[in-house]
Amino acid sequence: MLTEERRSAIVSYIEEHKAATVQELVDALDSSAATIRRDLNALHEERRILKVFGGATVLNKKDVTTTEPSVAEKSHRNTEEKDIISEYAASLIQDNDFVYIDSGTTTLHLIDHITNKKAKYITNGVVHAKRLLERGLSTMIIGGRIKPVTEAVIGPDCVEALKKFHFTKAFMGTNGISVQAGFTTPDVDEALVKAEAIKHTYLSYILADHTKFGVVSSVTFSELRNCCIITDEEPDKKYKDQTIIKAIN
Repeated sequence: MLTEERRSAIVSYIEEHKAATVQELVDALDSSAATIRRDLNALHEERRILKVFGGATVLNKKDVTTTEPSVAEKSHRNTEEKDIISEYAASLIQDNDFVYIDSGTTTLHLIDHITNKKAKYITNGVVHAKRLLERGLSTMIIGGRIKPVTEAVIGPDCVEALKKFHFTKAFMGTNGISVQAGFTTPDVDEALVKAEAIKHTYLSYILADHTKFGVVSSVTFSELRNCCIITDEEPDKKYKDQTIIKAIN
């Protein structure tokens, strides 16, 4: 049995029985205890199961983040890291680019570093649009419902509007990065907007500090392979096997 097949079988067994000991998995899959332990460690890191002493249990809803901090709360977190990430990201913008800027605090930092006034910019962030205008940049904002917590424009009107555009670059935020779950966010409507923007972009970049790795939120909006990651610290090799990562050390 191949490694991924065995690990999928372990997840299925645990989900069916709610919990399993190492010995139960050894008997069920005819594998050694050392192999099972390695698999449980890997699956725990990928947030597919919850490893406990002597075995593992099914991943409970409490192990997945479902809440969204306000913009005010997030704006004070990891500001130095966000600044380093966004400064590098801004340097990637070229004269003829049509740039999508996702709502979020790291992407808001990005705007402060943008110097290219020949590119065109579009965003679903209310504060982002205002900041772009203040910097004298060519600005558009997507229409739709405004989510108070994140001050992002979301909803079906927003998704529909995005289908008309073809961006050269997109700079996206995320709440979590996981090998198994991909890029995740707690809100379904916000995830749909993010997914649609990525779908219509030639090069998509996720701006995320090191604390986002290994975190899983409720809704996946993209697989890792669909976006490059710009971060502040070198992540585990398992992430680099999935996509291109630029760590600004």
